[in-house]
Amino acid sequence: MSGDEVDAVVVGSGPNGLCAAIALAQAGRSVRVVELGPSPGGGVRTDEGTLPGFRHDVCSAIHPMAVASPFLQSLDLERHGLRWIHPEAPLAHPLEGGPAVLLERGLAETDALLDADDRGAWSELMSPFAGRLDELLADTMGPLARPGDPMLLARFGLRALRPCSGLARERFRGPRGRALLAGLCAHSVLPLDLLPSAAIGLMLGLVGHGYGWPFPEGGAQALTDALVAELRSLGGELVLEQRVTELAELPDGALVFFDTGPQAMARVAGASLPHGYVQKLERYRYGPGVFKLDWALSGPVPWTDPAVARAATVHLGGTLEELEASERAAWDGRHLERPFVLLAQHSLFDPTRAPEGQHTLWGYCHVPAGSEVDMSAAVEAQIERYAPGFGDLVLARRSLSSAQVEAYNPNYVGGDVNGGAPTVDQLFTRPVAAASPYRTPNPRLFLCSASTPPGGGVHGMCGVHAVRAGLAK
Repeated sequence: MSGDEVDAVVVGSGPNGLCAAIALAQAGRSVRVVELGPSPGGGVRTDEGTLPGFRHDVCSAIHPMAVASPFLQSLDLERHGLRWIHPEAPLAHPLEGGPAVLLERGLAETDALLDADDRGAWSELMSPFAGRLDELLADTMGPLARPGDPMLLARFGLRALRPCSGLARERFRGPRGRALLAGLCAHSVLPLDLLPSAAIGLMLGLVGHGYGWPFPEGGAQALTDALVAELRSLGGELVLEQRVTELAELPDGALVFFDTGPQAMARVAGASLPHGYVQKLERYRYGPGVFKLDWALSGPVPWTDPAVARAATVHLGGTLEELEASERAAWDGRHLERPFVLLAQHSLFDPTRAPEGQHTLWGYCHVPAGSEVDMSAAVEAQIERYAPGFGDLVLARRSLSSAQVEAYNPNYVGGDVNGGAPTVDQLFTRPVAAASPYRTPNPRLFLCSASTPPGGGVHGMCGVHAVRAGLAK
């Protein structure tokens, strides 16, 4: 392949790699994407992993950041068959002894579901930023840079750059508002008493109000397929089942963008990078992993509160205190009997996911990095808390330990689906502290994975910023 000349090569075909390749092609560069696996997509793939006719998203399943992504919004992916499905409510959080609390598209509608003493508290928390979400996203979905509106970003920072635990207790008197915010913050896969768990939760909530939490009709693979079609329409190439073990295997002189983890890039290109820089890459830290489950069901989940069926995304785990215990345990290397569980019930809104009258369910919980413990019973017990009789509906299940998640997608080191712990010192300076974290000391080599700003999530912006850095260089 080294003699096959192109201007740029992207190693890895996750959403960041594909968006990097599209951005290169838009700039008039010839580009080739090289993928180790038999199909593109990284963590954005769909298969029939339980029974025929049941379509499951293997990794990512709900995509609020994709519809909010400035770059993905600029692409006409609908012409390639992509259709977004928007559930009535972005997410539901069941609670024992009372109705579920939901994140609604409207601030006032969300307020109405909180405890009486907290009516208006959600709007007060979110309203200063809800009307200026696109400006806020432009300033936060990338590397550190001069903000478009310094006052807006400073105001958000004063509210968000703190632990979720403190913010939840300060803003809400009752358990419902606290639980709703804690579930959002738990997507950070950080202990809720650490920075910047609140910032990540607030941003996800704001995106839910502004854009919803949708998913692609037919499965996450539809987003990958649309990105590949867009790349090919611009003249880009995709090569599958091609392992890259050293830089010499790639075209001489081509820019190389790695949609991989920092250590994986070092294994391929370490000989072309200074030893000190490679050592920094090897010190990059990952967070807890996930234990993943897919179910084929004979019917819909029998929620005690039927309102839970208005949302595709469901947070299970109860109160703020329970979520604090769960996220701290995973961080500290422990497994709990009652973990925080994230579920997606696509087939309630997308009949293409399962045979008629039957359903799929997608879920995971956070566990210590590299865990091989089977958490199936613990996860299903959490579902039974809020949906008694769930177990009677299970036709088949597929489980993946954190170790198996990494084997499926090597970018998920230890099962970390965020591409690295989003701690304060790694949020905007991942994988190293630099003016442009996408660049390396070698002017040919760039990192464009979720291990660069703005980090995890399906949005493609890591790839886009890396290309901008490469073309500017």
